[in-house]
Amino acid sequence: FRIMAGKVKWVTDIEKSVLINNFEKRGWIQVAENEDWNFYWMSVQTIRNVFSVETGYRLSDDQIVNHFPNHYELTRKDLMVKNIKRYRKELEKEGSPLAEKDENGKYIYLDFVPVTFMLPADYNLFVEEFRKNPSSTWIMKPCGKAQGKGIFLINKLSQIKKWSRDSKTSSFVSQSSKEAYVISLYINNPLLIGGKKFDLRLYVLVSTYRPLRCYMYKLGFCRFCTVKYTPSTSELDNMFVHLTNVAIQKHGDDYNHIHGGKWTVSNLRLYLESTRGKEVTNKLFDEIHWIIVQSLKAVAPVMNNDKHCFECYGYDIIIDDKLKPWLIEVNASPSLTSSTANDRILKYNLINDTLNIAVPNGEIPDCKWNKSPPKEVLGNYEVLYDEEMAQSDGPDRDLRNRPGQSTGGKGNRARDSGKPVLTTWK
Repeated sequence: FRIMAGKVKWVTDIEKSVLINNFEKRGWIQVAENEDWNFYWMSVQTIRNVFSVETGYRLSDDQIVNHFPNHYELTRKDLMVKNIKRYRKELEKEGSPLAEKDENGKYIYLDFVPVTFMLPADYNLFVEEFRKNPSSTWIMKPCGKAQGKGIFLINKLSQIKKWSRDSKTSSFVSQSSKEAYVISLYINNPLLIGGKKFDLRLYVLVSTYRPLRCYMYKLGFCRFCTVKYTPSTSELDNMFVHLTNVAIQKHGDDYNHIHGGKWTVSNLRLYLESTRGKEVTNKLFDEIHWIIVQSLKAVAPVMNNDKHCFECYGYDIIIDDKLKPWLIEVNASPSLTSSTANDRILKYNLINDTLNIAVPNGEIPDCKWNKSPPKEVLGNYEVLYDEEMAQSDGPDRDLRNRPGQSTGGKGNRARDSGKPVLTTWK
């Protein structure tokens, strides 16, 4: 039988060895000199070919693959923002209390993505927003790249004229050779530890979108910059100050190859509990979990929920100095390359636990399985959201379980009572 079919180019030998070890452990393959096995962890390019209309390929019941056909609805930077904006508007039309706004027209509960525009399409809208606060800093990212490639910061309109601006119409003109970018308001007040900026890499497994069922991996980590943070405009070009991507930081003079500039999420929890208190820390992580669920709900209606598919996403979250979490992006192929010994253990366990949920007990897969595995096979995963369970509790369940919030009537916010909030939507 085949769990992941198709020929792919492995990114690294480490990734291949970790996956092969996990497959061997289940008795699915054995490594031989003349390998002729059809068990692979598919790349996004291979998935595109498998589900392409032109190829005419059809997966059989015993084939399960590790991406949804149009995963890019969540993992492309521009499409993620577009789907979240659509989700907000739909909730607004429905009169959902989740879409409540404050007196300044800002979403109270759904304000978890920085203000973002697509370039070149939204250039004029961006200029209008920029002029409201001309001292702001913005970050530009190519829509289809990863590992920090092509990212830069700006604080002047003149800095993006390299894409050219038509002086007659004052409209942004795209050259055919230029790719689409997103430009987002830069979070210039990140929470710092040791004076350094960091973000969170969290792993989320989705086994089905309709009904939505997802799992949070408990062993995520923080990625730290190697150079102390400063909002000074003189350091806008110093990516060792601003970008946490290991692909960038590993080239810095101060990069530590032993710990890789990483902290476990449990270490972050301990740090925050000791400096900010346990209650505040719990509220922060509940908010992070809530954001992740809302982002998945935003794309669920447009996602091709193929029964052969599951997906392990890499979520990137930044926390600001007010302990507000922000969703930065979602990765379809989070790196399985290990930069440290601890990293290798974490990612080995991640693959192991992911496969145990996708194919419980190492049995021959069957895409018709009930995709709600028993608790004992979850490993380091915990159920984050189960839509079938949530539907039994009414349409405002999500809002009632928003950390520190409750509703009485339409969207009335109650003060945090100081008691732990029961996140029953899990």
